[in-house]
This record gives sequence, C-alpha cells and structure tokens, in this order.
Amino acid sequence: MAGDNLTYSSAGVDIEEAEKALSSVKDAIQSTHGADVLGGIGGFGGVFAAAFTGMQSPALVSSIDGVGTKTVAAAMAGDYSGIGKDIVNHCVNDILCQGAAPLFFLDYFGCSQLDGKAFNQVVTGAAEACKEVGCALIGGETAEMPGVYHDGEIDVVGCIVGVVDAAKQIPAAGIVDGCVLIGIQSSGLHTNGYSLARRALFDSAGLSVRDQLAGTNMTIGEALLQPHKCYTNAVLPLIQSGDVLAAAHVTGGGIPGNLARVLPEGLTAHIDKRSWTPLPIFNLIQQSAGISDSEMFKAFNMGVGMILVVPQDSSELVLKGLRASGEAAEVIGHLASGSREVLVS
Repeated sequence: MAGDNLTYSSAGVDIEEAEKALSSVKDAIQSTHGADVLGGIGGFGGVFAAAFTGMQSPALVSSIDGVGTKTVAAAMAGDYSGIGKDIVNHCVNDILCQGAAPLFFLDYFGCSQLDGKAFNQVVTGAAEACKEVGCALIGGETAEMPGVYHDGEIDVVGCIVGVVDAAKQIPAAGIVDGCVLIGIQSSGLHTNGYSLARRALFDSAGLSVRDQLAGTNMTIGEALLQPHKCYTNAVLPLIQSGDVLAAAHVTGGGIPGNLARVLPEGLTAHIDKRSWTPLPIFNLIQQSAGISDSEMFKAFNMGVGMILVVPQDSSELVLKGLRASGEAAEVIGHLASGSREVLVS
C-alpha cells in the first residue's frame, strides 16, 4: 500500500537532525547559566531560583517579541549570525523601559526544514547576547513545520523575564513640562520596518544585498543586518539612580508611536529631527521609493533606538553617563504642556 514506508522524516520533520542541531549549541547555552539556573538543559521546563537579594518589593516584568521579516534579509544575504542577538536585545530593551534587569530568556526557532547552520548561528548569537547582560538562556523550542512555513523561511521569537524593585519602576513620577528628551543612537533598522525596506530597496530600486552602501564601508545587506543594539548596560544604572524618569524603546511605530506610550496626559513631546543625522541606510531607503518623512518616522527608528525622559537639571549627567558607556546620545527634544502626542519637526 502507498505510504507503508512513510516516516516522520519523509514527511518533512527530521528529529535526528534537530537533536544534532541542539547538541551543537549546548555549550553556548550552558555558558549563560549561573547558580540561579536549576536543572540544566533538556527538562520539560526551565527552572530559575527566585531570590532577589536587596530588593524590598521585587516585581517580575515579561515581554515577548519576534524579529519579523529581518529573517528574509538574512536569508538573502546568507547570514543569520546577528538574528539571535536581535531577538534577545529587542526583548531586553523592552523590559528596560520598566526599569527591569533581565533574568532569563526563552527562544523559538520555526522553519519548514531545519537548517543546522542557520539554527546554530541564531542560538549561538542569542547566547552571546544573553551573556552580555547577565541573562540565562533557560529554554527554547525548535519547530520544524512543513506546510506552515515556506521552504527556506525561518521565524525567530523570544520571551524574556526580568525583575525590578517596585520603588524603582519607570515611568516614574516627576514627568513634567520642561523635561528633556535624550535620544540614543541605533545601529540601523534594529528589528522593524523590513517589509517596507525590502520593497523600497530591492523591488523599487532593483538593488542587491551585495551592493555597496554609499558613504560607508558596508554592503546594503550588512547595513540591514546590523544587530539590534542593547541599551541595558548603559541605561539601567541611570534608571536605578533616579536620573531617568521614563524610557521608550523605538520599535514598530517609530518615534511618535513609542514615545507616546510613556507620556502622561497633558504633555506633548517636541522632537527636533535636525538634532541628529540618520544613518545612510535610512536615506537610501527613503530615496529608493520616494517615501515621505512622516512614513519614514512611522516605520523606522531613523537612527534613534531609545529615548530617555529626564529632568532638565539631570540632562548633562545622563549624557555624560551614556557617553562614558560608549553610547552616542544627544538632546533631541523636550516636553511641554499640551495634548498627549509626539510632534516631529
């Protein structure tokens, strides 16, 4: 009978290949584990010791997100080495906006047919990013699903849990008329806007990931695949010292959509777009398809990956701290009385 010799592998799911792929990243995963991780790798659930020394009222903060269609750009360039860092750093930055330090991270890798090299690059990159912020890569899921994903596609998602002492959670009280907005430079598109970027660069302009990006020493592919920056090591100490009242991670929705999320009623954010110079990749995307300024600021971070709301008398101290940590940062605007909105001019 037809199908007598049918196996899971011939149906498109190779369990042995998945086990080999996981074995190839065990050392990288294990390197993120400290004494707080109980049980090691391979259990049905990750176990983390919940002891928060020095905190009066610890509160857990969680977030989940994906890298979206940046994986398509990675496939075009044949390079997934930054994708794992992207998902970890995106999630770490999200909980930073509540003042939380990361505790542990879980990843999801979905595909039609497992590519061991791509899997290794993604998970190894995630482990490296976790180590940089003292976060444990405590678990994950590798889903091989032919018929759900197209051949050659991958999907990368991450979930993070962190902790903050409730007394130091942000947004904090004191956000008033006159507060200063400090923008911290991004490394590129981070993990948002890739559907529009690909349409503009490759469909409209007929460019290739291998073409040189004018004014840089990178190709277009390399510029698109710059890993999402992590701001925790530079920003968290400033939050804990009380010098930062709020933080907005600039992701989907751009500067207007994300900064508005941390504004109290009765305040308008005024952003001066002349206060920084967008990276060359943003200019190329805009020129390739004649995209309006308003659409660019809605879809992309435009070179500003995170915005801090600080009291006016703390702005120089915060700038000094950020620059000492190696971050490029500038005052990009201020708050004033008005409706709860963000004006970019």
